Order: sequence, then C-alpha cells, then structure tokens
Amino acid sequence: MTKVFILDANQQPLYPVRISRARLLLSQGKATVFQRYPFTIILKESLSHLKLEQLGFKIHPGTKIVRNS
Repeated sequence: MTKVFILDANQQPLYPVRISRARLLLSQGKATVFQRYPFTIILKESLSHLKLEQLGFKIHPGTKIVRNS
C-alpha cells in the first residue's frame, strides 16, 4: 500500500494519504502536485475548520548524504 505525502496550504506536512484519496483530491481541484519525487501534493485551501494532526520529520544523525530533490 503506497502512500502520498500531503501538505496543507501553509506547506506544513500532514499524515500521508492513500493514492486513491490523493487522486480524488486532485480530480476535484482541491489539491495540486507540489513535487514529483517523492510524490507530494499540496492543498489549495487551508483546513482551519478541520483539526488535523501535523506530521514531524526527523533526520537520522548518522546520515552522510542529504539529497535535495
């Protein structure tokens, strides 16, 4: 089961969604493609009326290479 990364209108990461949900958001015009690799979509409108948890990212301190896509 592959997940798609999703950002809110303020570019804050949210929990990844399934491909079918991402496809639905894109077809309804509620989101656009933000980045192709890793595939990330961004919502067009702020979700202030919904309470969604934000997702935090951590970088492993032993990482020797950092890639910018």
